[in-house]
Order: sequence, then structure tokens, then C-alpha cells
Amino acid sequence: MKIELMQLAGRDGDTAYNLGCTIKAIATCADDTDLLVFPETQLMGFVDAEQLASVAEPLNGPTLQAILQVVRERNVSVVVGIAENDAGTYYNTSVLVTPEGIALSYRKTHLWPSERGAFCPGDRYVTALWKGVRVGILICYDIELPESSRALAQLGAELIIVTNGNMDPYGPVHRTAIMARAQENQAFAVMVNRIGEGDGGLVFAGGSAAVDPFGRVLFEAGRQECRQVVELDLEQLQTARREYDYLSDRRLHLPGERVDHADGRRELLIP
Repeated sequence: MKIELMQLAGRDGDTAYNLGCTIKAIATCADDTDLLVFPETQLMGFVDAEQLASVAEPLNGPTLQAILQVVRERNVSVVVGIAENDAGTYYNTSVLVTPEGIALSYRKTHLWPSERGAFCPGDRYVTALWKGVRVGILICYDIELPESSRALAQLGAELIIVTNGNMDPYGPVHRTAIMARAQENQAFAVMVNRIGEGDGGLVFAGGSAAVDPFGRVLFEAGRQECRQVVELDLEQLQTARREYDYLSDRRLHLPGERVDHADGRRELLIP
């Protein structure tokens, strides 16, 4: 499986610019790419509560429809972040878009302090089957709470994708966290961060990474824009669990109602 990590700069509140960069990246991907992963809120950037109403869109809005069109043209899939407007309630959301449509949407459950009061936290963890692999999505601060990744693993996740908007001076925190989340759940983890400057003086830390089920770093970006293809050897999933299996050996299970959908999605509702 080949995944392109798209570590890009963005413009806060400038959907047209961000969409153009995203479409260009998808349109120019390698012919054998399976998935492109973009940063947190890639399509809208980060905006304050006053701007949110003017830039946030529903999942069936024009921006994601434009993404879906180019995804179909290239016959590829993408994970990309948006500011979602659901009938006047706003979420920091990332979606898995395939040529068939939106296969998975996840609303950030653990909001950074500056997001609280603007976004509403999500109420569930979600996975979906994609190309025979069970995939789950997390967003930025979520990975600092080990229960978030464990919830996805409890749903069977084999690939944890993190759309990230981590800024200085916290880059080392997410470097440590992404390795730990992969190793302790014996799953692949792919984290894609933003770079450059944002509104309010933020400087995004880059450091996008791919980690195997043993917690070993397969690729780590610096602080510049880059697109990196990483090939995952899915046989490592079985190898990592051959002699010991943390999920089977654990004695505590996370609470919450599990919901299995006919289309292969699994959800764990937060109690």
C-alpha cells in the first residue's frame, strides 16, 4: 500500500487557495498511489469563532464535492481536514474520500483549548474498511490521549491516520506520541502536519511521519513543504502480533457502545 504524506503550508480562512493546492496535489500524485493524507483543517485553515460561520461547510458542500471530483478522476483516495457546519453546529472534521464518496468522517473528540467554544467535540470513534484494511482517523491533540488510539484499536484499526496542526514548541510531543500510539496498538500510524506560519503568530512544526506496528519510524519530514510516498508492508501487522498481542492480553477495556454498520464502518460511542 502506497501513501503520500502531503506536508503543506496553508492560509487560514482562505478556502479557495487551500482547495486549489489540495486539488493540484491530488491531480499530480503518482499513478500507483493508494492514498494521500493532508493536514488538519487543510481546506479552511484555522479560524476563530467569528469567522467560522462564514467558512465552515457541510460534508456535502461544494469544497468536498470538488475534492470528490478530482479523486474520481485520479482513482485515488484522500484523507483531508475541514471545518464542518452541521446545521449550525461546528466540528473540526477529517474525512476519508474515495471514488465512491465519503467512506469515513471523524469529528475531533479532544479539542485544543483555543478551539473550545468554537467547535463542538465529537462523540464517537469511527473506523472503516478500505482496500481490505481497517482504517481509523484521529486529529492532532487526540493522539496525546492514549485512549483515543486504543479506542480505534478496540474497533480493529490496523492503520491510524492523524491529520495534524501541531505548532511550536510542541513538535517533540507528537513525535513521541505517534511512535507510542503505533507500538502500543501494534498498528501502522501516519501523521501529516502543516508547516509555515498561521494567524495569531503560530508557527507549525512539520515533522510528518509514518510509523510501523513496532513503533519504528519509516519516514519523518523536516519543517519544509514536502510530499513523500511511504509504502506499507501490511504483513507486518501479523508479524507484530505473532508472539504477543497487547489487545488480547489487556485486562481493561474502554467503555462505550459499539455500533457495527452494514457498510463495514464500526463506531465506539463515547459514554
